[in-house]
Amino acid sequence: MEYISTRGKVEPIGFIDAILMGLADDGGLLVPKHIPQLSADTLQKWQKLSYSELALEIFSLYVNNEIPRNELKQLVDDSYATFRDEAVTPVKRLNDGTYVLELFHGPTFAFKDIALQFLGNLYSYVSRKTNSIIHILGATSGDTGASAIEGVRGKEGIRICILHPHGKVSKVQELQMTTVDDANVLNLSVEGTFDDCQRIIKELFADVEFKHRYHLRAINSINIARILAQTVYYFYAYFQLANNNQADKVNFSVPTGNFGDIFAGYLAQKMGLPIHKLILATNENNILERFVQDGVYQPGAFRGTYSPSMDIQVASNFERYLFYLYGEDAQAVSAIMDQFKAEGRVVIPADKLQAVQADFAAYGVQNEECLDTISEYYEKYAYLLDPHTACGVAAADKLAVDGEVTVALSTAHPAKFDESIRLRSIEQTYPQQIQALFDKPQFQTVVGGTNDEIKDQLVKFF
Repeated sequence: MEYISTRGKVEPIGFIDAILMGLADDGGLLVPKHIPQLSADTLQKWQKLSYSELALEIFSLYVNNEIPRNELKQLVDDSYATFRDEAVTPVKRLNDGTYVLELFHGPTFAFKDIALQFLGNLYSYVSRKTNSIIHILGATSGDTGASAIEGVRGKEGIRICILHPHGKVSKVQELQMTTVDDANVLNLSVEGTFDDCQRIIKELFADVEFKHRYHLRAINSINIARILAQTVYYFYAYFQLANNNQADKVNFSVPTGNFGDIFAGYLAQKMGLPIHKLILATNENNILERFVQDGVYQPGAFRGTYSPSMDIQVASNFERYLFYLYGEDAQAVSAIMDQFKAEGRVVIPADKLQAVQADFAAYGVQNEECLDTISEYYEKYAYLLDPHTACGVAAADKLAVDGEVTVALSTAHPAKFDESIRLRSIEQTYPQQIQALFDKPQFQTVVGGTNDEIKDQLVKFF
């Protein structure tokens, strides 16, 4: 297995080099040179595996034996031993047609833990084995930062800097990041939006000289390891339903702003997992819904919503999907991304739009609809959805049909977004780990949203 850039100007590289490169040096994103194809027999054999056993089998397809199997197994086991549920990502039934895949049982109560506990351990492993300097730089709309910091705090040979938009994450998300006082952690609160943070990150990684001089490594879903780790729970959820004879026509409804989580589902499908329909759920920042419906990819006006982790206008993983949509034609992708940079807009032809609509259904959930869904499912089923999961459930209710089973990805514990929950006069009890955050001091630096200001902070820290 080798990894190539969506823009075609990077020589094929191995797994560890791909993890260390993060954003491809030509500005593209790394993807597997070929996607492993799984037989029905393999899927049948995997059906009874535990989560960690399944993760080991899937990772083994992508690491080229660069990590010996026994060491890879240890990495996987260590990563998921921290989860509070034995199943790691259990599936819960809400009604005959709707299930939730609970992805919030990790240390920071968000789905990002599933990839970032592994990636943190992987970076630590690579640092020890290759004597590499690991300086992690990432941006967060809320959950990635806390998960990434938790994955590497206090680890020798690793330093991490996370950018988050000032005042635009939930209080719990802010506390999870900024109450960490380990010397290898720097939190920068950026005056601007998450899109500003993400743009700065991409531009700093695209500055290859700066990237190499300061040994920058990616923790965002531009890093292919994030995507690979997230494919596992699609397989595991499907197998949980199959073991209960519920696997005919299984849809997944995925709350997504950056296209990473749903791209992992798309990759699982291309590997051979018989997903019936991938439903892309978003909020009022609905660039992805408009792309699926109209074939136009163009940011709109930023809107603050009750699901702030999806308040994103430019989806960083979109380019990976374009690569496959255009038949793995790196030249075409490069031209499209150049056009987007110059004009701020991409329009795809009718035949491509038809292909997109065969791959995805999409629905943008309005603010009040999100809260209505929280209220409805709490009253009917005594199940409390966080606002992002509520968007996934609302999209499933809108787009699934009778006779289909839809699994909505539950991306965060509702305690992380109590501001939204309280708008419907629903009171919840915080888990002890979250309650304790409110009594801790915070450590963060507020900065302007310019590359130079961020660079100054990084040079001092790294």
